[in-house]
This record gives sequence, structure tokens and C-alpha cells, in this order.
Amino acid sequence: MSLPLLFDLTGRRVVAVGGGPVAARRVASFVDEGALVEVIAPWICEDLHDLYAAGLITWLDRDWAGPRDLHGAWLVHTATGEPTVDTAVREAAQAARIWSIDATCADRTDVSVPARRAVATPDGTVTLAVSATGDPRLAVAVAEAFAATVGRGEVDLRRHRARTGPGWVALVGGGPGADALLTARALELLRAADVIVVDRLAPRSILDRLPSTVRVVDVGKAPGHHSLSQGEINDLLVAEALAGRGVVRLKGGDPYVLGRGGEERIACQAHGIPVEVVPGVTSAIAVPAAAGIPVTHRGLARAFTVVTGHDDLPALPPGSDHTLVLLMAVSTLRQSMATLVAHGREPHCPVAIIERGWLPDQRVTLGTLADIADLAVARGVENPAVIVVGDVVTLSPHAS
Repeated sequence: MSLPLLFDLTGRRVVAVGGGPVAARRVASFVDEGALVEVIAPWICEDLHDLYAAGLITWLDRDWAGPRDLHGAWLVHTATGEPTVDTAVREAAQAARIWSIDATCADRTDVSVPARRAVATPDGTVTLAVSATGDPRLAVAVAEAFAATVGRGEVDLRRHRARTGPGWVALVGGGPGADALLTARALELLRAADVIVVDRLAPRSILDRLPSTVRVVDVGKAPGHHSLSQGEINDLLVAEALAGRGVVRLKGGDPYVLGRGGEERIACQAHGIPVEVVPGVTSAIAVPAAAGIPVTHRGLARAFTVVTGHDDLPALPPGSDHTLVLLMAVSTLRQSMATLVAHGREPHCPVAIIERGWLPDQRVTLGTLADIADLAVARGVENPAVIVVGDVVTLSPHAS
């Protein structure tokens, strides 16, 4: 049996005997932990040489010279591939009461290094360490499985001790609304939050899988109706974080693509609150993709512009080889299409409206600048929807 321990190697001397790939992997981890690493070997592999060239390790270009090489060391690692040398290093370390890792012999090493995976939370890093005696590959497989479980948001990562100062805010992009498009980082932060401030178009079913003690505040904005103004949302984020809570601002799409994430970040940072921004799969690209429409395509479109239905459409490129993606534009659809025609787009330019992209009830309506408004009325098109204008619409399977 062995007792798992965490060693703080910051600023402490670690001696590594041997210069091959096994030593390189361990030395890199020692350097990452802030150790002062000295490698003793007549030659070193490329990875170690890179660390040496960068000034991150010291290299003594010679063979192991005996117990004096260990003077002042806190930890010793040996992996020369020469059994007599590795044994001598291990025995010298034991005699000096210095913990040692013999990477060549799992049965005789004093210290073994578990397979590790790290999960970053706003309150610090959670380290997952797994040891499987004599079977490092098994340890790696188990560690990766546990890390994947955490990454899927299946573990409560909330801090259990009260914070002494402000909490934190994470501006998280939730994508078009389907849980499957949430990033691994988004899931981690949702599991670490005390409060979730959620938009109308953000993924909702994920909230049902969070601990019941997580407080959810709905600030969804429907067309013509805002439960809270943007200023009030900013104040809410600040107040919750200053009360020592971890706050996730869960948005549809991406926080920085017509999502006012920049305003929220500035408001929080003005009060000294740490802010993390997690990009989301922006609806401007993902929703057209759900309908089989690429926003660029060789021979059809080399560029695209994302705007809202309230933007200055006349200033946009008029050619159908420049894709326009309109968000929040259903209520102004007829006016927007007429404006595009009046300023140079051909009336027969293809248009697609994708409602509820990526969700089970997704619906696609195809037409042209000339008739799409009438088609939308006939079909009862509603928000949330993304409108695509340009030749790339012809690539959709729905156009065949």
C-alpha cells in the first residue's frame, strides 16, 4: 500500500539522472511545477534539449558521479536504462533520505507518479490523480475517463468553503440552444457556479441537470419585451459576484457576437471582479450549417457579414457572392429585403430562413429577396431564426 501525497516543488532542487524520452516527460512535469531541475546525462533527447535551450533546466553533460550529485535535492528521478546505475541512484537517495523515483522498476521505486489530469475552475485547479500499481496505461485510461466525466458537467465543482472576497463571473456562450453544442469549458463552469443568469435563447435543458441549490435567474429578452435592461443585468452580475458568489452568464450563441458580452465584462472588471469569457458556437455560422448552408464556399462566396435586422443594410456589399447573415431580423424582414433590393441586390437573390436551428423542431424556409417576406407570413415564421442571403443558400439540401 502507498499513501498519495502532493509535493510542492516550487523553487526546490530536483535531480534527474538520464536523458531519454522517459526522463523528458517527467522533467517537463517537474518544470511545470516550478522545480529547479538538474539533468545529469552524457546526452539528452530533443525534448530535454529544448528545455535546456530555453533555460528551464540545468544540464550536466556527464555520467552519474555518485551520491554527491544528490546534495541539496528534494527529489530524485532516475531513468538511464542501465540497471546498475539506476539501482545505485535509488540506493544513494535512500541512504540520504531523499525521495526517489526509479522509472525503470515499478516494484522498487520509493515514489510513483500517478496519471494526472487537471480541471481548471475559477476557484482553483482540481487535480485528478490515478495510480494503478504496475500498470501506468490503466492509470491513464482511468484518469482520462474521470476527466471526461468532469468535462461533461456531471460533477458538482462548486466551492464548499465561503469566499473571503469577491466571487467570479464567466460569460459563457451556449451556442444555438442545443446542449450538445456546449463546450467542455462551458459545462465545467456551469457545474462550478452558484448563480446562473440565463438568456432566452441559451440552452435550457442543461439547467435541469444542475444541483437544485444552484440559483437560476432568467433575464431573457423577447422581441418588444425585456425583463431586465442591459444596465440592470450588468448590476445583477456585479452584485452577485461582490456577494462572493460564482456567476455564469449563460448566453445563446457567442458572448462577443452581438451578445453584449463586452459591456458585461467591462462592468464587472470595473468593480475588480475576475471575468472569464468562454466562446460559444455562434448562431450566425452554426444555424446556417444546420440547414446545410456554408457561409463561404469556393466559387460562390469568399466573405460574409453578420448584422442585425436593425443595422444599416445599404452600406453592405450588394453582390450575391457576399453572404449576409441577419440575426434578430424576423420582425423587420420585409423592410430589410426591400432595402437590399433597392441598394443593388438582385430580386432573385436566394434567401433562407432557419428557425430554431439545431433543435428537434428546426424548420427551413427558402425563397428570394422578392418573395421571402410573403413566404414567411404564409408559413408563420417566428423567432428565433437566422436569415441567410446569398448564393450559398443554393447549396442547402432543402433547395433540391
